[in-house]
Amino acid sequence: MAHDEIVDHYSQLARAAAAGRVITDCGPDAFEKGCFGAAGYDDISALPEAAVRASLGCGNPVAVAELRAGESVLDLGSGGGIDVLLSARRVGPQGKAYGLDASPDMLALARRNAEQAGAHNVEFLRGAIEAIPLPDHAVDAVISNCVINLSDDKAAVLAEAFRVLRPGGRFGVSDVIIDNALDPVRCAAVEQRIGCVAGALTVDEYRRLLARAGFVGTRITLSADHSDGVHSAIVQAVKPASGPGLEIRPMREADAGQVMAIYQAGLDTGQASFETIAPNWEGFTTGKMPHLRYVAADTETGEIVGWVAASAVSARPVYTGVVEHSVYVHPGCQAHGIGRALLTAFIAASEDAGVWTIQSGIFPENAASLSLHQGLGFRVVGTRERVGRHHGIWRDVLMVERRSTVAGC
Repeated sequence: MAHDEIVDHYSQLARAAAAGRVITDCGPDAFEKGCFGAAGYDDISALPEAAVRASLGCGNPVAVAELRAGESVLDLGSGGGIDVLLSARRVGPQGKAYGLDASPDMLALARRNAEQAGAHNVEFLRGAIEAIPLPDHAVDAVISNCVINLSDDKAAVLAEAFRVLRPGGRFGVSDVIIDNALDPVRCAAVEQRIGCVAGALTVDEYRRLLARAGFVGTRITLSADHSDGVHSAIVQAVKPASGPGLEIRPMREADAGQVMAIYQAGLDTGQASFETIAPNWEGFTTGKMPHLRYVAADTETGEIVGWVAASAVSARPVYTGVVEHSVYVHPGCQAHGIGRALLTAFIAASEDAGVWTIQSGIFPENAASLSLHQGLGFRVVGTRERVGRHHGIWRDVLMVERRSTVAGC
C-alpha cells in the first residue's frame, strides 16, 4: 500500500477502536495465534481498554528496550498508544515517552488513552517515521511494533532513528521479517492471512540497512513463525557510545577534507605510519572497505576529530574475515578517549560484518596506540625488525591482532 493508503487504513481502524470494536489487521484466528496485538504482552492491567483494542503490533518492544527510570523513548508508529503508555511506566515521572504516528485518528485515540491512564510524561507527535519531528540526540531509546516493515523507505527510517538517538542509545523493535523475497501471489495470500507482510525485509537486509545507518551490536531474534517464510522478530542494535559532545557515525564523502587533514596531522608526528603524505580522497576511499569506516564528530559544530577505517588484507576467499585497520585522532584532541570510542565501535561493527581477525602494525615507540589496542583485546603477535626506513632510519613494527570470540567461531 502507498503511504496515504496506509494512513487511511489505520485511521479507519482507530475509529473502529474508538467506537468500542475489537480490531485486527488480518484474520482473527491468525491474529490471536500469531501473538499479534494485545496477545503479545504479559501485563496490560490498568491500561485503557481502547489502547488494548487498538494494539496491532507483532510483539512487545518495551520488554526488550531495557528502559530505565528518567530516560526518554520514542515509539515509531505509536497507534493507539499501548507501547507509549507501557514505556511511560518504565521511565517514570522524570522520563518521557514520545509516540509518533501519521494518522490523526490514531493520535486522537492515543491522547484520549493517555488522559484516561493519567500519563503525564507522554507526548504524541504527528509525522512520518521517515522524517521524525525531533531534534538530533533527543532520546535514549527508539522502539516500534510492526510498523517499519510498512515503510517504503526503510533506509530513511533507520537513519532517522540513528539521528534522534543519543550516543549509546538503543534501538529495539518488533517487526515482521521474511526468509526470502515473496512472489506477488504468495505475498497477497500471506498478507490476507496475517497482514503486515508487504515490504518486509529479510534478516540480511535488515542487518545491512542498520549497519549503513551507523548501528552496531545488531541482534535479530525470531520470536514467532507464521509459516510461508514469515516471522515476527525482535530487532536490537546500538548507536555507538562516545564521550560528551561527540558522536560516532559512518564516514561520509562530505567528511573528506577533514579526514585527510587528520590523516596528514597524524603522519606529521612521525609515529603513525611509514607514509609521509596522505593520499587524496579518491585514493583513500578506493582502498578502504565502505561499510567499516567511522568518524568521531562534534555534535555542536560537526567538526571531525578522529576516524577509523579498514582495508581487506587479501582478495582470497580464505581471508574474507580478516581486515587491517587504521585509527587516527586529531593531535589536539588526544587523551580524551576518542580513539577508544572509535575503535570500540569499529570492533562491534566488524563483528556484525563477520570479521574474525583485525590486524595492524604499530611502531614500538607509539606507546599510546599500543596501550589503546591492548586495552581492547589486541595482542602483539610478533615484531618485524628493521622492516623499512622512515626519514632515513630503519624501524621495527609490532604486529598486533584481535581475534573475535563471536565472528568466525
